[in-house]
Amino acid sequence: MEALPRIETLATPEEYSAWLQALATLAVSAVHPQQLLPAELPVPPEGRTVIVGAGKAAAAMAAAFEEAWYEQYPHADLSGLVVTRYGHGAPCKKTEVLEASHPMPDNMGEIAAKRMLAAVGNLGERDLVIALISGGGSALMTLPAPGITLAQKQAINKALLRSGAPIREINTVRRHLSAIKGGRLAVAAHPARVVTYLISDVPGDSPTLIASGPTLPDSSTPADALEVLQRYGIDIDDNVRTHLLGDTDAPRQGDAGFSRDTVKMLAKAKDALDAASSAARAAGADVRVLGDNLEGEARALGHRHAQLALQVQREISRPLLILSGGETSVTVTGNGRGGRNVEYLLGLFSALAGAPGIYGLAIDTDGIDGSEDNAGACFSPADWAKMQAQRLDPRDYLANNDAYSFFAELERLIVTGPTRTNVNDFRALLILPRA
Repeated sequence: MEALPRIETLATPEEYSAWLQALATLAVSAVHPQQLLPAELPVPPEGRTVIVGAGKAAAAMAAAFEEAWYEQYPHADLSGLVVTRYGHGAPCKKTEVLEASHPMPDNMGEIAAKRMLAAVGNLGERDLVIALISGGGSALMTLPAPGITLAQKQAINKALLRSGAPIREINTVRRHLSAIKGGRLAVAAHPARVVTYLISDVPGDSPTLIASGPTLPDSSTPADALEVLQRYGIDIDDNVRTHLLGDTDAPRQGDAGFSRDTVKMLAKAKDALDAASSAARAAGADVRVLGDNLEGEARALGHRHAQLALQVQREISRPLLILSGGETSVTVTGNGRGGRNVEYLLGLFSALAGAPGIYGLAIDTDGIDGSEDNAGACFSPADWAKMQAQRLDPRDYLANNDAYSFFAELERLIVTGPTRTNVNDFRALLILPRA
């Protein structure tokens, strides 16, 4: 990919905004599956090699794995299936690609989960399972635990998404209401060996949290899941409560069946931030990284970053780029038209109130922010005057959780289409010294 233009060669608001968008493209490219699979793959087993997987990057991971596998082992066959979000597929030769709904699960996700369990259900010690797991897999691979219906899981999932709960708590619930997550897919595959490749979309990069850990048991308990539901005031049916109170057979860390399994982390938010940092420094900007695991209410984080930007602008003598990643949340009280990245950006934009020399961008690295068609948005200081001329009030759009429409009016949405990877939020603030 081409290097970024030198920062000192930029002059107009549009040039600075284009620079930020090029930076975001570079960051996403650095964590695409095609760039990530290691040169050394597992040795083909005496028996079968079966691919399974779920997530927004699952199809691209399968295509990349197939290419690497047959380059290294041209005569070793494989088969399998993965599930990804509608529109996020990629052409594969040996792996069947299914598509399902995200963030709200549908029956195709249930079908995919059942077929995955069937694909690994009759394997032996001489067989190998390759699990390709990325963010979004929790919704895409939905198989309710016995006695729980898909409709009940959908209702709980919707309530959790609107509650503002962080993803680690949402996935705690999902694991304990599932017949495939929380290590259960690996249990179905044993005694075959399971090698899991991960692209992390969760703050902290805990492997057990990514897509609710279908091949990895964790330390959470059904009681933890029930506590999350109670804390956010989410109503559940009696049969769901009964299941959580009586679920004692969940896979646990240290279970002997997992002793031959291995896990490989391919990419995480830090990798995207590192790539952006290196490119920006090479282009002449100073860089400060706030972290790759920021959480909390999106608009509140935007307000805090606005105050930080205004403060540091008084102190710098060279252009400064502030980067952050992680996964914020949105407590939805309005129509919810707009994801967490545009809500963060609108909170930031509103608090800056047109301050000169400060530019912002926020995207979801999977290419879809929330339920709309955009990856995120960006703004320049000139957009404040444009907003006033169009008589837009950012407070009204924030009150309705409708940041999508606000940035659509300003023609500042960033639309990339599916990127087929996912390391969650990428946020960038470019701050120029005061004139």
